[in-house]
Amino acid sequence: MTEFVRMYRRGEDGTLSFREAWFDDVDGRFVVNHGMVGHQSATRETGGVAPGEAPGLLDAFAGQCAADGFAELGPGEQFWVVAQYALKSAAGTARDRYLETKAREALAAHFAWRGLGIVERSEFVPHRLNIYLLSPDPARAVAAVKTCLREAKLDFTKLSIGVAPYDDLAGIRQKHPLPAKALFNLD
Repeated sequence: MTEFVRMYRRGEDGTLSFREAWFDDVDGRFVVNHGMVGHQSATRETGGVAPGEAPGLLDAFAGQCAADGFAELGPGEQFWVVAQYALKSAAGTARDRYLETKAREALAAHFAWRGLGIVERSEFVPHRLNIYLLSPDPARAVAAVKTCLREAKLDFTKLSIGVAPYDDLAGIRQKHPLPAKALFNLD
């Protein structure tokens, strides 16, 4: 059973739209979310859905999206956006672990409601915290990372952001702050 469906469509003018649906089995809600990538989405919920009905609803949703020209994106059609924090210590402190948790939560919510992608993972490397996001629109994703982390008051002054194609993470290029004073280093 598919519990989550997300699809995208590029319009003739180049704008990217998304539609997604999921079943919340905790309270029996079927949720449909849609909008322009990078903008706050619109959401419609249907309550009282039995777990047995969810697969049919998700299949019908995916079928309608496909008929409307929407398709799921493969990883190769997306980009890595890496939010990187400079840390004072090599291994990170309890405060840095708190920062990781709060930044991941803020970014996951911000990206989800705007169709910008997902938080894929995070890691501590010597003197850095890297948060890896996968996005279909890297320019909007970089702007969203800056907005989200600034609004969440998550130490924006120590933030750098890099972007790379999905299949070439080693080719990451710094997009914030500009101009880049050094190579964007993930290690």
